[in-house]
Amino acid sequence: MSRSTDENPLISFWVITEFSAALSVKVRTGVIDAVARSQLLGKFAMYRSEVWTTVAVSGRHFFDAAALADRPGIALRASDALHLAIAAGSQADLWTLDSRFAEAAKGLGYKAVLF
Repeated sequence: MSRSTDENPLISFWVITEFSAALSVKVRTGVIDAVARSQLLGKFAMYRSEVWTTVAVSGRHFFDAAALADRPGIALRASDALHLAIAAGSQADLWTLDSRFAEAAKGLGYKAVLF
């Protein structure tokens, strides 16, 4: 998730894919059941339509993510590099629960908020 300078919460279409995949892993590992997954997807869809602004992902974001992932000394996973490229392209701060990702983003000169 990122936040634009006007405090409007943003997510990208990539977040939709990652959220769904994460819930699928939780079902496969027995952390949640299919009913809970369905309920969580419903809440996510509500936030996506009523609270957050969804940002499209472009080919440019993938090229920028590749350049970020290729930076020496900064260990970014491909998905994290894509999130960062999208946030940067939207001139938004990056919000994450991942302290390693936040530090990597800051090391590259981007504003990252750990929440």
